Amino acid sequence: MSWVWVSPTSDFPVQNLPYGVFGRPGELHRVGVAIGGYVLDLAALSVEGILPEPQWFVSGSLNTFMAAGRPAWQSTRFKLTELLTDASYRTQVEPHLIPLTDVWLHLPFDVADYVDFYSSIEHATNIGRIFRPRGKPLLSNWRHLPVGYHGRAGTVVPSGTAVVRPSGQRKEADSETPTFGPAQRLDLEAEVGFVVGKASPLGSRVSPREFSDYVFGVVLMNDWSARDLQAWEYQPLGPFLSKSFVTSISPWVVPLEALEAARVDGPPQNPVPLPYLRRSPRCGLDLMLEVSINGSVVSTPPFAGMYWTPDQQLAHLTVNGACLRTGDLFASGTVSGPAPDQLGSLIEMTTNGEKPLTLPDGSVRTFLDDGDIVTIRASAPGRDGSRIGFGEVTGQVRQAR
Repeated sequence: MSWVWVSPTSDFPVQNLPYGVFGRPGELHRVGVAIGGYVLDLAALSVEGILPEPQWFVSGSLNTFMAAGRPAWQSTRFKLTELLTDASYRTQVEPHLIPLTDVWLHLPFDVADYVDFYSSIEHATNIGRIFRPRGKPLLSNWRHLPVGYHGRAGTVVPSGTAVVRPSGQRKEADSETPTFGPAQRLDLEAEVGFVVGKASPLGSRVSPREFSDYVFGVVLMNDWSARDLQAWEYQPLGPFLSKSFVTSISPWVVPLEALEAARVDGPPQNPVPLPYLRRSPRCGLDLMLEVSINGSVVSTPPFAGMYWTPDQQLAHLTVNGACLRTGDLFASGTVSGPAPDQLGSLIEMTTNGEKPLTLPDGSVRTFLDDGDIVTIRASAPGRDGSRIGFGEVTGQVRQAR
């Protein structure tokens, strides 16, 4: 237990201690950890010598700290837990606790590269049936490798950033030529992202068993998607303008060690993957996501059933010799489960608009309207019976410019 009071419903018990970047008006951005309703100012603690290596925390990014590697992550987490559970440190530490209501939260790390995978078999099957109604839902390669695409690091934004409706080419089924204009089928995608801390040399590989040495922590993501743009442009390559306009992430990076109690085995795979993709034990995560539109919960996708697990994604990402850089972000792809209330996108919930979704206020959606607010939350079991939360990733749709 911490000497800091933490509400039983808080996302941030002492077993969590997620990292983020915060600031107040007129102050420099700096690194902190969330505990209950507070952010603990790690920059101030390091300047006073309570924590080592001030350069890790005084900048407005987690990258310097993440680059220090797993031994530094472990020792810092151990020290923070000690500071927040041993009451003898209270006099030193308490002045550096700032109410979360008093601060702005920023992008927690500088994104180096961004890759999005396609790892839910339920989601891939549903999308295949919609986009290829006369073909097989799953293409022949899907069960053999984690399919992915390379996104734009520069359009990854923190929670709370407005989402401007994108414009582009789209082609209706009854038209011979495309038209240009604002996307009419703007969608959400509930995802989980993994943040790389340790870099790897160009030409080397990272195996599944090395996952915990390279991945610093986990964020929530909304990979906003323009489905009408996507349906026209993805032939024969993958998503481009339909997804590159913005990707939202949560401001708190939950360290992998906070999720130790949530580690589970991944689901069975058939056929057995090639040797470089063989999983390690307990490579999945028992996370439960919650998707809300305008404050109403519309779905609760389970992450534990994802067919391709994050250690496999990392191994596939590097098997050709591609290097990792501190701040790389790779995402799970849309998280969907087998039940109707476990779908992670509107294109699935509404069967591409054929079965509109009715919200509790009586309004109807096929896809997102201007003004809609989408919020994704998640939780996982923690140590000592605690609940690990991720905060939230929220974005409001604004009309096209």
